[in-house]
Formats: sequence, C-alpha cells, structure tokens
Amino acid sequence: MTALNISRRLFSGGLAASIVALPARAQIGGDGFKILEARKTSLKLSPAGATAGFGYDGSVPGPLLRAKQGEEVKVRLVNKLEQPTSLHWQGLIGDNANDGVAGLTQKPVAPGESFDYRFKATAPGTYFYKPAIQLHNVEQISRGLAGVLIVDEAEPPEVDRDLVIVLQDWKLDAKGALSEPFGEPGAGRVGPLLTANLAPAPLTETAPPGGRVRLRIVNACTARMAVAIFDGGAPRCIAIDGQACDPFQLVRNTAPMAPGARFEFVYDLQAGDAPNLTLGLWAGQDKPRLPVFALKTKGEKAKQRAAFTTLPVNPRLPPEIRLGEAKKLELALQPPKTPGGQWTFNGAPQSYAGKPLFSVKRGTPVSIGFANKSDAAISMHVHGHCMRLLHDLDDGWEPYWRNSVIVAKGATKHVAFLADTPGKWALRSDVADQEAAGLAAWFEVT
Repeated sequence: MTALNISRRLFSGGLAASIVALPARAQIGGDGFKILEARKTSLKLSPAGATAGFGYDGSVPGPLLRAKQGEEVKVRLVNKLEQPTSLHWQGLIGDNANDGVAGLTQKPVAPGESFDYRFKATAPGTYFYKPAIQLHNVEQISRGLAGVLIVDEAEPPEVDRDLVIVLQDWKLDAKGALSEPFGEPGAGRVGPLLTANLAPAPLTETAPPGGRVRLRIVNACTARMAVAIFDGGAPRCIAIDGQACDPFQLVRNTAPMAPGARFEFVYDLQAGDAPNLTLGLWAGQDKPRLPVFALKTKGEKAKQRAAFTTLPVNPRLPPEIRLGEAKKLELALQPPKTPGGQWTFNGAPQSYAGKPLFSVKRGTPVSIGFANKSDAAISMHVHGHCMRLLHDLDDGWEPYWRNSVIVAKGATKHVAFLADTPGKWALRSDVADQEAAGLAAWFEVT
C-alpha cells in the first residue's frame, strides 16, 4: 500500500492529512446515506491462485469512513451475500438501536435486504465496523469483512502523517483458498499469513525527519491475540479502543491486542539519521517476530511543533465508578465439555434469544469478574459501554478505558463500568469462534 492525501469528504467532514491508503470510495445515495455493500470479492493472497473473500464494496479492508465530531453518520448496509449479516460499530457507546447485534438489537439483514444505521458522532476516536451475526461471524470475518470509522476531533492535533494499519490474518489451503471448516475450538481460527491493509507485512511508510506521526492500529483478525512490540523508538499511547488517555509509554514497548482492539500512538521522529521505528507481533518463545510495519525518515525536515499534550477526553465517561454501590457478578466461563458443545456461564448456557444474564437500572455501577476456565485466552467484550480494568491486588484501576478485557487461560480479571444507557447489550467473546460456540450472553439496562 502507498500513501495518499485525503482531502475529499466521506461524509461532510474530512481531514487534509496524509494517511495510509485504505479504500475510500464515497458511494453516497440520494438521501445522503453512505452505501456499504457486503458482497463477494476476489483476493490476491497466494501465488497458488485467487482467494474467494467477502468485502464491503468489494474492498478488504472496507472503505475508510471518516466524520467530524458532532456530525451525523448515515450508513446503509446492503447485503449481497448469500447469508444473513449485520453491522456492529465496535467502540460506539450509548446507542442500542445501532449496535448491530443480529438477534438482539435488530433482525438479521437477509440476502438482498438492507438496513440503515444512523447515529451522531459524539465522541472522537478510532472505531471498527464488522458483522455481528453469531452463527456466521467466523466465516464473514475470516473472509475479510472489516472496516474502520474515524471520528476526528473538532480540532485534530497537527501531525505530518496520520497512519491507519488494519491487521488481518488468513488460513489458506494449498490451492490458495480459505481453508474450511471455519469454526475452530479453543483459541479459534488463527491464520499464518499476516497482512497489513491487505498488503503482505511488513508495510513500510515514511515521514519527514523531525516529523510527528499519529499511528492507529486495528486488530481485525478473527481470533488472533496479537502482542504488538515496537523497536527502534518508544511511541506514546494516546488512545485505546477509541477513548483518549493521558499519553504514556508502553511497558517494554508491548501492547496486547485482542480482535477488535484499537490502539493509537504519537511518535516524534528525530531529525537526521533517526533509528527506524518498527512494529512486530510476538510469535512465541524463541521465535522471530512477525513483521508488521516499518517507519522510515524521508524528505525535508518537518517544522518544529509544540510538545504533544493529550487528546480531548470524552466527557460522557464518568470521572469515577462507585464500586461500593456496584452490582457485582462473578462469572465462571467454562468451555464445551464435548466437541460441538457450548460454553457456559456459571454452568448454564446463554444465548441472545434467552433471558438476560442480569438486569440493572440506568446509572447503576457494575463490576464483573471473568474467570476463564479454559485452556485458551479469551477476550470479553461488553457492548455499548467502556470499562475500567481493575487491579488484581488492590482497589484501583488502570488509567484508560477498554471495550474488552483479555483473560488468560486459567486467570480471572475484573472490570467495572457505569450502566448508563437503556437497552439490550451483548456480553461476548471477541474471538468469533468462541462466540459462535456459545460464549455470548446479554444484559439489560432499564
């Protein structure tokens, strides 16, 4: 992939900044809706032949959608697949009607039908769109259905490059086709072929000496628990899962990223012969890292900028969560006991069609403990809300907000959030294979 200058507007907003090229075809209907067609497409992933994939507007990743804070986002999903689908906006909080969970917040979008999503982009950040239809997610995501929505700040920080990297992996057979069947037990479907914006990794980009780069990384894999590791520099993390945080440097320059996770970084290159910044994924003990991205200096020296401070914090998020008043749940997440069986929550199966796991009144603090009783890592995602990850040994929490929490095999993690929006909200694993096998429930806010 190469870079281009984005100046046209995908909705009514846009950002005149250099960005890694993602498909950005502005197909707008007469009523102002951006039309996203979920349809078959052909991918070039292997010299053995073409790979049959799925793409939004035929593109993998899907078109980069961009809006300014406060604008209305209007997207019409048109299903041209031969199976039902839907569209979930990962990271969007407080809008149950647009959450896109088929069988819970909307009916599945049948082949040949369409569904309109319409919401106000109130909070700036990097969001992720993908299908949310439990029985088809593994195939649809594995075939390429994924895209990025960026909501720009009212006054975005000045940068020389604004780079988006969408990570996907692929499991191919000897003929270059996606291997079947799609659902896999345990850790789920992890493909050995890694791409960045569908280009063979590593993706290489440039920035001027002394320039400032904003780097947005999205894990769009079906099941890969990616451990991203930077070398050659120490970018500061400025946002996680679409929510701003006080800039900080990663411990050991390492960021664990479950499927659906989004991390944003800012990095100031040194003038002159600066060391190249590279990004790789941990591939196992004593194994070489999987290369993802390399940033090099090129061109004239950039103008000097003031020190980066912080992005605007979402005022909707509570300054504190009163844990003493919280509804507390301890959930034992137990894997299937037999092949083809279902996950259980405290020994009981759950489904989007069944009763809620719990129900609370609006404004109630909620604290959940996720105890992973399996031999594979899971990532529990609470829809419509942002969570604090609680400390294991004291009553504090991490200084950033999350949509999901990774729970290692045999471990227990606790989260807390304020249930402040009425509706039916999914609580599920971000590993599509695990969700399909029953690691999915819902709760109600009245």
